[in-house]
Amino acid sequence: MIAVRKTCLPLIVTPLALAACNEAYDPRGVDHDETLLSVSATGESEVRPDEAFFQVGVENFARTGKAASDANAEDIREVVAALREAGVPADDIQTRTVGIQRIQYGDRKGQYQANNIVAVTVRDIEKAGDAVTAATEAGANVFSGPDLRISDSEKAANTAYGEAFKAAKARAQAYADAADMEIARVLTIRDGGGAQGGRYIPGAPPPPPPPVAPVVRTQAMPEEQAGGVIQPGQTTSRVSVQVDFALVPK
Repeated sequence: MIAVRKTCLPLIVTPLALAACNEAYDPRGVDHDETLLSVSATGESEVRPDEAFFQVGVENFARTGKAASDANAEDIREVVAALREAGVPADDIQTRTVGIQRIQYGDRKGQYQANNIVAVTVRDIEKAGDAVTAATEAGANVFSGPDLRISDSEKAANTAYGEAFKAAKARAQAYADAADMEIARVLTIRDGGGAQGGRYIPGAPPPPPPPVAPVVRTQAMPEEQAGGVIQPGQTTSRVSVQVDFALVPK
């Protein structure tokens, strides 16, 4: 006869095992007595631009490449000097395009075309019109812009994000009231990104600014028409957020 010995081993249950038995783990952080509410909302802020960006330059034609290039170099020096005299520092004047080519068609066939375009940033928007006028009076015949910008774009965006969160919370409160519940806590806040005056702002990868196509004038503008008054207006920052709320019964 074979004797059989029964051994009782202690059962060890960890807190994690107990949690697994009682309720399923929710990666969103919702407890078993809570209801998840996910809300999307947008926010806006309007700020007056304080900087102006434009491109200005000169275009010359001559029978030889050297003549066109020499004339172009002299003219762009005068334009840059005029910009400096108008108060634009050297660090805010950057060459964008330098080119020369032989024309193969039209009335200027066989001539050479030389151009030089610089990008200009005027950090006091009140002086932007004077800078444009100075450049055109100095002989600039290529111009594009201005692009009006906000120097502290992050501050404007943050104001819009604050408004977006307030809107999300107000919408969540409306849902909670309708369901006879109340907001217990905020679980997650996700940045949806947005745009500021046509440009992407934090939350979305900022793409490179699109090239500005220059408008070529065939002759110098009359002095009384050169430049002009620039109206800054308002630039709108528009962003979106998604917020997860936990609701509980009242």
